[in-house]
Amino acid sequence: MGSHNVEPIFDHVGHFSRYQIFLYFVCAFQNISCGIHYLASVFLTMSPQHTCRPPGNVSQVLVRNISSWRLDDLWTLFSAGHEDRVVVQLQNGEIWELTKCHRFRRDNKSSLNYDYNGHKTSFPCSDGYVYDQSKWNSTVVTEWDLVCNREWFARLIQPMFMLGVLLGAVIFGYLSDRIGRRLVLWSTSTGMFFFGVAAGFTFDYYSFVVARFLLAMAASGYLIVVFVYVTEFIGMKSRTWASIHMHSFFALGAMMVALMGYLVRTWWIYQIVLSTVTVPFVLCCWMLPETPFWLLSEGRYEEAQKVVDTMAKWNRASSCKLSELLSLDLNGPVGNKTTEVKKHNLLDLFYDWNIGTRTLTLWLIWFTGALGFYSFSLNSVNLGGNEYLNLFLMGAVEIPAYMFVCLGMDSLGRRNILIFSLISTALICGVIMVIPKDYHIWSVGVTMAGKFAIGAAFGLIYLYTAELYPTLIRSLAVGSGSMVCRVGSIMAPLCVSLSSVWIFMPQSLLGILAFVSGLLTLRLPETLGKPLATTWEEATKLDAAKDSSSGELFPTTNNTVLEEREVINSEDSGLSE
Repeated sequence: MGSHNVEPIFDHVGHFSRYQIFLYFVCAFQNISCGIHYLASVFLTMSPQHTCRPPGNVSQVLVRNISSWRLDDLWTLFSAGHEDRVVVQLQNGEIWELTKCHRFRRDNKSSLNYDYNGHKTSFPCSDGYVYDQSKWNSTVVTEWDLVCNREWFARLIQPMFMLGVLLGAVIFGYLSDRIGRRLVLWSTSTGMFFFGVAAGFTFDYYSFVVARFLLAMAASGYLIVVFVYVTEFIGMKSRTWASIHMHSFFALGAMMVALMGYLVRTWWIYQIVLSTVTVPFVLCCWMLPETPFWLLSEGRYEEAQKVVDTMAKWNRASSCKLSELLSLDLNGPVGNKTTEVKKHNLLDLFYDWNIGTRTLTLWLIWFTGALGFYSFSLNSVNLGGNEYLNLFLMGAVEIPAYMFVCLGMDSLGRRNILIFSLISTALICGVIMVIPKDYHIWSVGVTMAGKFAIGAAFGLIYLYTAELYPTLIRSLAVGSGSMVCRVGSIMAPLCVSLSSVWIFMPQSLLGILAFVSGLLTLRLPETLGKPLATTWEEATKLDAAKDSSSGELFPTTNNTVLEEREVINSEDSGLSE
């Protein structure tokens, strides 16, 4: 496809006026659904207290010196006795000891005592488990007994979802350039609704994982393409702010997950209710126009003209004739499409030693950002206190983080904000590790600060990466970073599960990675006020000039990566949530 400089169009019809604002908020609303599905597993996979189910009807329950006649009172007795072992007597007289993953039948049936030194026979939990339903009526864990030797099935649910995110980004990123942004937006949104509801109606674990995998592909495809869509409708004066704040709507989705988790305690109803959030967009997305960028690149000039005319009418501005405005482009190399374009591959990101180390450093930052972003959110329910409020606050704190990025990157510089965010994340992880276990409020407050810091780094890294590479390789650089980012998001739930090995293992790993990333960022050049590099020579000069002042140049906030057609390639979206 060819490329056109369409910025003069926005000079005529407006950079971010009524029409663009309407499209922006319509599309951003659907981002809420993406945030919902990315974090819905926090409560879907909750594992409540449990114990083996006895092989018959119970006549008496005993925990230490407290007894009851009903098995339903089991969790009250556990809470009072702080025990994980219960003794029950069946109606046939048998006495059983029940633990989380084993059960034992006593040979001596003569007396019901908690302590027993006689012979007993071990049996597997073949009759299932008894779950504490004081907080959740049911989760996927209780639905399919994903505990004990099947616990790893539950731990795979979120990594499999993130694997779907990775695959969806590749597939729909490619399709959006081939069949258009509008059709992909509609198909992915419909897929989010269909597969989201289907996940709630699944009857076994494997169909649930498949439905969630397909849901992840659709949600990821939407995130990729919606970023491209809105940026191709917004002029460069507002493009950077608008693109960064698309993340804020994703954060609203996390907050809605917390609210729905509090209100709905049955997993399949919770899943279906959350999936309905996408309905308003599915019903109205057919009215959205195709972007002038894509129509022009496909040679559909009359359709592009109609979109521009509609934009001008909404914005109460004078329209422009694309045939006149783009005449030079249409008659130039783009029009004849005979110019040979060299294809680039991953090895080009290691052009020389400096560029190679820059690439590896940025990949580490992408990985650390995604790992920290999801680790803080997924681990919020393990902080103590109210798990619903914890997750809500983890989502809410992202919004000021993105505001901080937008304000700070133009005054303090991209590199300085990134260093501050990463080093702060490392220090905060250290602070979390020394907070006593019972200080829930302190733990939540410090974790919020960590989410703020890593969220700021996560929101900035896309823009910073794009500014560090020349035009001919910029798309590949951002795309490779996005892929590394998604690997980090796949690893995040596994990282959180390491708390079973050592309670502070997730924080220690993230802290080390964030600290190393922050130190390595010191070696990267500052891009504030620097013109975009178009050649390798200009890109390498950034390293030579990184210690010099750049105050004589105007900041490039709004004419950075998104000004270039190559970076608005859908495969390289910055919304790598």
